[in-house]
Amino acid sequence: MDRRMFVERCALGSGPLSAVLAGSAWAADAKPRSYGRVLLTDELGQPIKASRLRAQTNYVFHYPFEATPVFLLDLGKPALATSLRTRDQQAYQWPGGVGPARSLVAFSAICAHKLVYPTKDLSFISFRKGAAVNPKTPSKGSDLIHCCADHSQYDPARGAQVLGGPAEQPLCAVLLEHDPKADTLTATGTLGGELFDDFFKKYEMKLSLEVGPRARQAVAGRSMVRELDSFCRNAVRC
Repeated sequence: MDRRMFVERCALGSGPLSAVLAGSAWAADAKPRSYGRVLLTDELGQPIKASRLRAQTNYVFHYPFEATPVFLLDLGKPALATSLRTRDQQAYQWPGGVGPARSLVAFSAICAHKLVYPTKDLSFISFRKGAAVNPKTPSKGSDLIHCCADHSQYDPARGAQVLGGPAEQPLCAVLLEHDPKADTLTATGTLGGELFDDFFKKYEMKLSLEVGPRARQAVAGRSMVRELDSFCRNAVRC
C-alpha cells in the first residue's frame, strides 16, 4: 500500500476525523501533524484527571491509530522545551511538558530502532525510574525510557532524546493539551519523526491478530489510559 492510499483509507475510516493529516508531512517532516482531538479517559470511560496520575509510572493509551501505543508520563519534574532532530536531520522544537508543573508528557511507545512496542503479552520498552542496574547495559542517566530489545535509551524530560543505543532519532512526541479547569488531558497530534508507515508494514500480520481490521483506523473521540502493568502481562526489565 502506498502512502497516499494509506492516508486515504485512514481518513475514510475515521468519521469526523477525516482530516487525519495536515498537509503532506510524514516520517521525515518534523513539523507538527494535526490528528483528531482525543480525550484521555480511565477504564470506565471517565476523563482522566491529570492530578491523579502517579508520578514516574508507566501509563499507556493508543493514538493516533488504534494499534499505535503511547506512553503517558508524569515525570514529577518540569520537562522544558528542547531542540531535536529526526534521523533525516529535520530540526524541530519539542514544546516541553504540560500541566501546572509542566511534568506531563507523551511519546510514541514504538522504539525508533527495531519498532519494538508494548503488547498485551509482552513489552521490552518502558519508562524506568532511577538508573538501570544491569552492568551489561549501563544507564546513560536517570528516569529514562529503555528498550531492552536493543538497549536504546531515551530521556522523556528532553523530548525523548536518544542518550544511548542504536536508535537514530527521538521517540515521536504526542502533543497534549491540559485543561486546567477540568484537569483533563487531550491528545491533539504528533511531533518529530513518525514511524507509523514502517510499523504497519513490519507488523501487518501480527496487528491483524491483535487488533483486527481496526489497526489502521484513527482513534476517534476518546482513548483509554491504563497502567502498563495492567495493560501488559509481562513488562520486561533489564
